[in-house]
Amino acid sequence: MTVYTQVSEEVATALAERRPVVALETTLVSHGFSGGRGLTVAVESERRVRAAGAVPATAGILDGAIHIGLSSAELERFSAAGLSARKVGARDLAACLAQGAIGSLTVGGTMAVCRQVGIKFMGTGGIGGVHRGFADTLDISSDLLQLARTEAVVVSSGPKSLLDVAATGELLETLAIPVLGWQTATLPRFYTAAGGPPVSATVSDSPEVARICAAHWQLNAGGGLLLARPPVGGIDIDPLIDEAVARVSREHRSGQAVTPAILALLDELSDGRSVEVNRRLIEDNAGLAGEVAVAYTQLTTA
Repeated sequence: MTVYTQVSEEVATALAERRPVVALETTLVSHGFSGGRGLTVAVESERRVRAAGAVPATAGILDGAIHIGLSSAELERFSAAGLSARKVGARDLAACLAQGAIGSLTVGGTMAVCRQVGIKFMGTGGIGGVHRGFADTLDISSDLLQLARTEAVVVSSGPKSLLDVAATGELLETLAIPVLGWQTATLPRFYTAAGGPPVSATVSDSPEVARICAAHWQLNAGGGLLLARPPVGGIDIDPLIDEAVARVSREHRSGQAVTPAILALLDELSDGRSVEVNRRLIEDNAGLAGEVAVAYTQLTTA
């Protein structure tokens, strides 16, 4: 039988020894930033995870296999592929593997991989959710469904502002996904901390998050949590987001092509300010995911 998942020696050893491991996605490397900047962000995110005391496990598809724990050379392949790499969610794993394509894992795709090997922590920028105009398009990210069925906590700065954040909050509640606000009472909106719906609980430090995770997984085995961390130095660019969403809509883009197109437009319309906020929050969230993973390991192995 074909073995589709290859775990690096470092990650495999850490998992076997019950040491903290944090999953990171590869879509940000190939699709999230232009000009190779995604590679720089990915490398810094891994550094931040290590600085927190955890092992980074960046995941992607190369040469017909899921690789968990990418080498520097492998990360560079995703950067070089750019938009030609496939964006791979959970539904796309099999086709990408069988066809030998380069596959950059989305948040949902990364969570599906986490389930296979038992990684319980993930750091990312923004989680997918309910798109604007969903009543007409039914465009809802599968990230939320994957989180509902994955025993993991995802650290993000909330749903991307280009989404319908209020509707995303409602769906998170419907799916019984706890939304923990990192020192905030409202769900961040990616580029800004303000204006989102209330979170289900506010948390003040990593040990508190670890205790909630442990209790949740005992009571709801197989279910995930969202830890929403407000961006540092956030910016209010709602008018620019509205303009970018409208322009992309007029181009009749749909599905996975929507988000990269809007992000590229925001970079242009904000004179690069959106990219700087995006870069920093991804790296900060990776570091926080590492801290929570360490706190959970200390709690459960004491």
